[in-house]
Amino acid sequence: MMDNESLCLPCTPEEEARIVKQLTEKDESCLKEGNFYYVLSTRWFKKWQKYVGEEIGEYEMEDVSIDKQSSTLTKAGERPGPIDNADIVKNEEGRDGGDLQLHRTLTEQVDYVLVPQLVWEKLHGWYKGGPALPRQMISLGIQKTLSVEVYPLALKLMDSRDKSETIIHISKKASLKKLYEHVSTLKRVDLEKIRLWDYFNDCKQTVLAKSNQTLEDSNLQMDQSIFLDLQPDGFVSSRSNMDSTGNQLALVSMEPPRSSRTIAGGPSLSNGYGPDYGSSLYQGSTFGSVSTDMEDARDSMRSAPQRDRGLAGLQNLGNTCFMNSALQCLVHTPPFVDYFLQDYSDEINKQNPLGMHGELAVAFGELLRKLWSSGRTAVAPRAFKGKLARFAPQFSGYNQHDSQELLAFLLDGLHEDLNRVKQKPYIETKDYDGRPDEEVASEFWRYHKARNDSIVVDVCQGQYKSTLVCPVCSKISITFDPFMYLSLPLPSTTTRSMTITVFYADGSSLPMPFTVNVSKYGYYKDLFQALGTACCLESDETLIIAEVYEHKIYRYLDNGESLPSIKDDECIVAYRLSKKHAELPMLEICHRYLENVKLGERKRFLTPLVTYLEDAINGTSIDLAVARVLGPLKRKTFSSSNKSEGIKVNGSVLEESTSDCQMDTENGDGFGGKDSEEAELSFRLCLTDDRGMSCKPISKDSVIKPSKIVKVILDWTDKEHESYDASYLKDLPMVHKPGLTVKKTKQESISLFSCLDAFLKEEPLGPEDMWYCPGCKEHRQATKKLDLWKLPDIIVFHLKRFSYSRFLKNKLDTFVNFPIHNLDLSKYVKSKDPSGGSSVYELYAISNHYGGLGGGHYSAYAKLVEEDRWYHFDDAHVTPVSEGDIRTSAAYLLFYQRVNTSKKPMGESSGVHEDF
Repeated sequence: MMDNESLCLPCTPEEEARIVKQLTEKDESCLKEGNFYYVLSTRWFKKWQKYVGEEIGEYEMEDVSIDKQSSTLTKAGERPGPIDNADIVKNEEGRDGGDLQLHRTLTEQVDYVLVPQLVWEKLHGWYKGGPALPRQMISLGIQKTLSVEVYPLALKLMDSRDKSETIIHISKKASLKKLYEHVSTLKRVDLEKIRLWDYFNDCKQTVLAKSNQTLEDSNLQMDQSIFLDLQPDGFVSSRSNMDSTGNQLALVSMEPPRSSRTIAGGPSLSNGYGPDYGSSLYQGSTFGSVSTDMEDARDSMRSAPQRDRGLAGLQNLGNTCFMNSALQCLVHTPPFVDYFLQDYSDEINKQNPLGMHGELAVAFGELLRKLWSSGRTAVAPRAFKGKLARFAPQFSGYNQHDSQELLAFLLDGLHEDLNRVKQKPYIETKDYDGRPDEEVASEFWRYHKARNDSIVVDVCQGQYKSTLVCPVCSKISITFDPFMYLSLPLPSTTTRSMTITVFYADGSSLPMPFTVNVSKYGYYKDLFQALGTACCLESDETLIIAEVYEHKIYRYLDNGESLPSIKDDECIVAYRLSKKHAELPMLEICHRYLENVKLGERKRFLTPLVTYLEDAINGTSIDLAVARVLGPLKRKTFSSSNKSEGIKVNGSVLEESTSDCQMDTENGDGFGGKDSEEAELSFRLCLTDDRGMSCKPISKDSVIKPSKIVKVILDWTDKEHESYDASYLKDLPMVHKPGLTVKKTKQESISLFSCLDAFLKEEPLGPEDMWYCPGCKEHRQATKKLDLWKLPDIIVFHLKRFSYSRFLKNKLDTFVNFPIHNLDLSKYVKSKDPSGGSSVYELYAISNHYGGLGGGHYSAYAKLVEEDRWYHFDDAHVTPVSEGDIRTSAAYLLFYQRVNTSKKPMGESSGVHEDF
């Protein structure tokens, strides 16, 4: 089956799909570092998928009816031509002649796919073409996370002899020794004579040693330069205290008042401050020290003027604006500045299995010290980014990431690295059991502090009260949990008008359209609630909401459905039924018009109907169910040539005619003649499959296999048109019909308090977050209520601007009106303990996100408290900004500090408070 002959011999599409699937499964069973994968253009690969019948469409939707995609799934495409990767390959001048490189902006699955080496060999054997784009699997970080290195490290080799520049592509996991060998071969120079410099920012930083240290651990960055010169006689190693010009480096340390050791066990650098900066700065002394990075050494030699403290930017190392934005907010957090500018070495916890051996805390501390000591000179956070990639591989590489996700990782990582608790005790929490909230909250906080005690807990962690109530037994569970930031939803004030047609599954009334207003960025549950109110849904009733596409039910909406995924030109219908009937098998009725019965031509029309099946599922029960749901459409003027007493079906009178109810089959329609058994039924029905492709006639005695959904097709003849008014099922209103152009209003605005209200409101848990009720001993969809109990000194608000679902990714650019001064949270705090501190806060930093999903740009606003002045930190660029300009719709993370009410609030020039 896997013989070599299949490599070149023609295969059927089915055989190709089977071989590729088996080889892929084989590769997945033995993933390991060093495996090779090949990059394929998605454009070509989709052609191959269509050819073998595996195309999945634009989106992967597990619960979507296959009808919309049936044409691409069932119709095989033409055999694709040779493999063509030309659309993803980047043409580079001055390359070293190595592997071809890809455009930097490509996205996996959208622009390219990765296939195992054996799969590539098969595909190339069948189709030829190329070019081949091999990439190797590497392990990232201390957890050895496996990942394919699609973009190897690109280094610009500067040759001192002829001033030439050559681009080298090499794995970041390669050793410095391997880099030397590569350059030696490329330049045809004796390996022993080569000397390579880290030439970051076009400046000699340090000599790269011929060692087994990886390029990643050497902090070499994408697209940076390395400098080649020939090693002269009497060469002095870079390990000595000499810079590139041979000058001795005199490093000025910040000597802690209680210790003569360097800060955190690393090099001590001058911050350029005088001893008048609060309690955190002191008079330093000078002593010899060796920096591990020449950049650090140079930065340490700068003495920042008093007015330039804290005004250093951060260089962008390749889509690292998300990191720079979060870092600037943290390094301008006053308690962190005080802490990391002092000696914190005694608090580093190197044994904590949940931490990073103290390395993240040291890296952050050194970066903060550099930023506060380099004046206005931008700092390249290479060493910090290297540590970040080591402990959080998800942030490695050069893709854009989320500043909030980075902030969460940093705060958690710094806490564990600085946790004063060396051995965490095991503590079993007690049940709420009706005790006073104050007692339970204090107990939970003691338990938390017994295991977690750090500067991060001291400054950034608060406590909220979480109340769960079982909807069945009313069991109440109350816990008091810590929080480090609050993720607030944005309750958009922009509403969306949606028109939905409601059908009655029991046939009790005619279908009726309802127009409701829902949140523009709401979910299915919002539509369900609004529609239920509009149509006066009873407590014992429910709604099934579906999207109709080409007169077929395309999909049923579920709880996770995002309303923006529903387009204005679609038709959405709702089927109203009793909750007790919701558990019964559902009958889905599609309609077909016998346009020309002689030729057997049919076309589908009318809106599908949904009802339920109470009795045994057979031809008779289906026929009665169809009659029931069509009852309201019965024409009142219709009279039978052989009248009989009307029969009642669910309260609706149906006129029955023995002669007219029998189908006329003289013209022949493929279902049999007059004597056929189905003539006993009132309607011409046939059973169909999920795709609506098959059609099996239903007779009176037909036994239908039990199923959650039974789908049938109702064929309409002239008789049905005479008996029923089908106009109610035709031309349903769209979700929203464009009307007159609405005059534009000012930018939508909501307050931070409305976001807090939305975060703290009581709501039921989602079906995927069911709570195990200790009373019922079952998982229940409990209601949950959050309350703020204990506030931290530093509180961070995360505005949830990004929303994701299976069908849509969206960003909200809603303007959130947030206080700059005197944010009063007292009405939200449930604890009455006066020792909790003030509930009034002052804004001091903002992380901004501009643009849309999959890209955009981050920057930060930060306030220098001593100056009472705001600055804009846009990577390496730092500029002053007026306080009135910092409120924008780009605000993403808001950083507030508690105001000491015994003193004048920070930034207040008068006793007038801002009115919110």
